[in-house]
Amino acid sequence: MLVDHWQVIVQRSLSAKNMSHAKGASIFASYLKMLPMIFIILPGMISRALYPDTVACVDPEECVKVCGAEVGCSNLAFPKLVIELMPSGLRGLMIAVMMAALMSSLTSIFNSSSTLFTMDIWKKYRRGASEKELLLVGRIVTVILVVISVVWIPILQSANSGQLYVYIQSVTSYLAPPVTAIFVMAIFWKRTNEAGAFWGLMVGLVVGLTRMILEFVFPLPRCGVFDPAPSVLRSVHYLHFAIILCALTAIVVAVISLLTPPPNEEQIHNLTWWTIHNSTEREIPLQKVSTLSRRTDGCESVRRGKCVRTAGFCSPRPGRIVSENPSPIIHSIREDPFWSRFCCVNAIILVCVNIFLYAYYA
Repeated sequence: MLVDHWQVIVQRSLSAKNMSHAKGASIFASYLKMLPMIFIILPGMISRALYPDTVACVDPEECVKVCGAEVGCSNLAFPKLVIELMPSGLRGLMIAVMMAALMSSLTSIFNSSSTLFTMDIWKKYRRGASEKELLLVGRIVTVILVVISVVWIPILQSANSGQLYVYIQSVTSYLAPPVTAIFVMAIFWKRTNEAGAFWGLMVGLVVGLTRMILEFVFPLPRCGVFDPAPSVLRSVHYLHFAIILCALTAIVVAVISLLTPPPNEEQIHNLTWWTIHNSTEREIPLQKVSTLSRRTDGCESVRRGKCVRTAGFCSPRPGRIVSENPSPIIHSIREDPFWSRFCCVNAIILVCVNIFLYAYYA
């Protein structure tokens, strides 16, 4: 049930050339998703066996001396292997690879979040905003998100800092299920409307944030220490809570959608599972953005302070003309039969393999 739809993944899928490319990319990523068993779990087990006094420390006082966390030092498992076992050249290469992967994920998330703010919030209240203004707002939002991420580090260190993976999964369980329920219902139930999605998301996020705040207020104590947390907080595992939260959100969406007017056929045309293969395809209107149509000499046209030049609005070459004509090509969502069957066969293979792996290692 904890299958959260990532805004980053959705944006990348929507930017695909056609449906076959989107399906193929998702299937290829699903094949790669089976590799963490080899690249994450096995190195963790090896590190725990090689370094029982550091990675596998049990005594809270010893764990504090090693990594500064009372609950454990499992976060050191992979870096410990890299630093202790790999030679100097490969060690630097591996650290660079780890940092590059981290930066890639962070930049994707920051760009996705800034896009959501500029297109769904800022543009709603500033309907006449130019392309340059939207770009500046997006960059400012990205900087704010970076600052929030840095400020969040002490909170992360104080809450399950020795179990980073558990922390990530628990936070995802509190925030992702409402979005998952709305996303799935919007695709598979034509009766889902805007009011139902809005109130379902609000109720789900309020309940999820309440659980997350309680987790911060009542952190998990170490062994032998009295736990003052409410019984419901400890008796319901965060994965079980994700199932409950997803079901609650789905119920709210269904009730509100049934009590309010349904969306018309034009609004759901080619956008749900049952209407994607309609005989007539949806016409996608091209949005014309306001751009500079005159020549720009250096930074003469945008001399409004150093912040504007710092944001990157100066023309890189004098005398450059910016075109106003958007690309008029909109590709059809119809697929080639061969590649459609190829993607479906691989999807079935993936489902079977994952079911086997879950059953075998359970």
